Amino acid sequence: MFTPRVWDGGKVRLLGELSRDLQQPESSLSVSPLSVVVPFVCFTHLVPLPSQLPLLTAKMTMMSVQPQACEEGCFSLTMERKFYCRGNAFVKRSLRPREYRTGHRGIHVPRLAKESLKNEAESLRYIRRHTNIPVPTVYCDFEDDEAYYLISEYVQGVSMSNLIESQKAVVREELQGHLATLRTLVSNRMGGPSGIVIPPYRVLRRTKVNVWCLRPSDHDEFVFCHNDLSQQNIIVDPDSLKIQAILDWEYAGFYPPAFEWPFYTRLGPSSAIYEERDDSLELLDFLKSRVQHETT
Repeated sequence: MFTPRVWDGGKVRLLGELSRDLQQPESSLSVSPLSVVVPFVCFTHLVPLPSQLPLLTAKMTMMSVQPQACEEGCFSLTMERKFYCRGNAFVKRSLRPREYRTGHRGIHVPRLAKESLKNEAESLRYIRRHTNIPVPTVYCDFEDDEAYYLISEYVQGVSMSNLIESQKAVVREELQGHLATLRTLVSNRMGGPSGIVIPPYRVLRRTKVNVWCLRPSDHDEFVFCHNDLSQQNIIVDPDSLKIQAILDWEYAGFYPPAFEWPFYTRLGPSSAIYEERDDSLELLDFLKSRVQHETT
């Protein structure tokens, strides 16, 4: 069944999740046909909304994007990325400046687009080298013509978000073991394996700072965190319910254990919703307290 997805502040979101985040019913939200990300559909063509998607009003801000030509194999285009599937390879790349999309505030310039893909590539390699946590194999990553490419293994399966609750309970039990493994990876420095610091999305949206020079600790107090562990990023075998891959390590790195919030326990984004405690400012204050100031 077609599941509508929309762009929201740099994240591709299920429409139902967005309605829950805003505490508004889906029928009260407004979506432009070109704001919908449709798997295996090129944005060269207008995508008609399915009959079950209600006609919506403007109680939320939604980006209206312009159609652009897609290369062969491109199945999805967002305000931040282009995605491709070619055989057994999955390709994620940043947009070139000439491809930046236009919304109601003008041209949207993605933040840390290249750096986050570099960090994801290095994090995936690091996890495969040091653990048995299932992640896609990285084939290569590189920059070409002002776009950064991450080419990795395409992993078959279904998103944890598509399972019924009893099945999700089985997945969560396995996931706890993988999280325990991550906590055995320690460092005295914050950031990804190559030193790139990409704070979690819930923190990044609270600040305009893009470059972080953080003081190291005098001991290994930081553990490896995924930092975007939502149900959509967990791919499962629909028959055995075994986790086939954990995806989207763009925000990963060594941080205090509290950075790894269990967003996988419910549907929705990797930030606080409803009555959940919002720790984003607390985490931001911690990062600011560790900024390394130059000495003369």
